[in-house]
Amino acid sequence: MTTRREEVLSSLFTLLQGIGGVVVQRNEVLPERIPAAGLLILRDGTPGEAEVTLSPLRYHWQHRAEIEVFIRGSSGLELAFDALAERVGQVIAADRTLGGLCDWIETDAPEPADLAVEGAPSIKAAVLILTLHYTSNDPLG
Repeated sequence: MTTRREEVLSSLFTLLQGIGGVVVQRNEVLPERIPAAGLLILRDGTPGEAEVTLSPLRYHWQHRAEIEVFIRGSSGLELAFDALAERVGQVIAADRTLGGLCDWIETDAPEPADLAVEGAPSIKAAVLILTLHYTSNDPLG
């Protein structure tokens, strides 16, 4: 039996895979090369401490997950990065409850950074913070 936490994270991963042309990974090591269309790496993050309600017993989580966004290029990098971040936002906004598995997904604004690699095209990267609000019947789930 799968935990609610894993159901939510797996569903989010599947949702992100719907972004066409972009490589999407989960908890993987950053590869040596960033694909031309961009790379998204979902990091499971931490569920934090649950709020508990009694009768019936329920655990209400505000799970903090991260999406690392990478794009490379020599020209138009800012526009390409902005377009990719916008596509991530659109996919999440289209299903903020992950088909009812999650109460809500909140996103924070990205804080992009330029990464210089000697002898290679520039890379723009950011971490998108997501807060996944969901409820489980068990503190381990």
